[in-house]
Amino acid sequence: MRRSLMFTTAVLLTAACSDSIQPTGPDTTQTANLAAVPASPKAADEQTFEVTIRNLTSGQPLTPPLAATHSRAADFFTVGRAASYGIKEISENGNLTPMLDALGENSHVSDVVVAIAGDPPPILPGGQVTFQIDASPGARFFSFASMLICTNDGFTGVDAVRLPRRVGDELQWYSSAYDAGTEINTEDFADLVPPCPPLTGVVSTDPGTGMSDSGLAEGGVIHHHQGVQGGDDLQVGVHGWSDPVAMISIKRLN
Repeated sequence: MRRSLMFTTAVLLTAACSDSIQPTGPDTTQTANLAAVPASPKAADEQTFEVTIRNLTSGQPLTPPLAATHSRAADFFTVGRAASYGIKEISENGNLTPMLDALGENSHVSDVVVAIAGDPPPILPGGQVTFQIDASPGARFFSFASMLICTNDGFTGVDAVRLPRRVGDELQWYSSAYDAGTEINTEDFADLVPPCPPLTGVVSTDPGTGMSDSGLAEGGVIHHHQGVQGGDDLQVGVHGWSDPVAMISIKRLN
């Protein structure tokens, strides 16, 4: 299994501080620099795919996608079931490390990519990131997850969608917003990751946090997110969205 561009939350969130539907917001097209980390030699029978993930929201930045190719046996998330620790950390804190570790130990996973692009690295509203990912012959599925940065435990992603079969074929998928069910939705900047206010042009004196608060633990299951309610610091007109929140295009290159 290959791993490309593995970064921890500290890198992503620190950098974020220095997302036939027509997306809104600035045109912030981004292309991942996959040369930053040398890739392992590719087997002759491996297939390569070009993936573009576009943020369709008007006010929700997305963390860099954690993507993988795998056989059907590898699960990212399932609606109606409790979130794994990896998904919990992505959706609450933008922390990719636990999920990266879990995928690295999974024999059904072929390739893992964290698509870093731009400065700052989040996919801003209306922006997109394009990257390449490989797949061994038995790895016919693609999954990814990204945090909705201005939420307590919101994320988007797809779980085990089919990869294109023939060279030149391209498939397009849309992803919804999900609530991991792991943290109460306070919508308070003090309980959200620090990049949220500056990334959305909102002034706040709350420092935010990149750590989970046991006092806010929800103990629920993954479900479709109800969206921003405007109960505290989050504003429906600024941070709200409608589904789908992302568009995914996958093209087979060889």
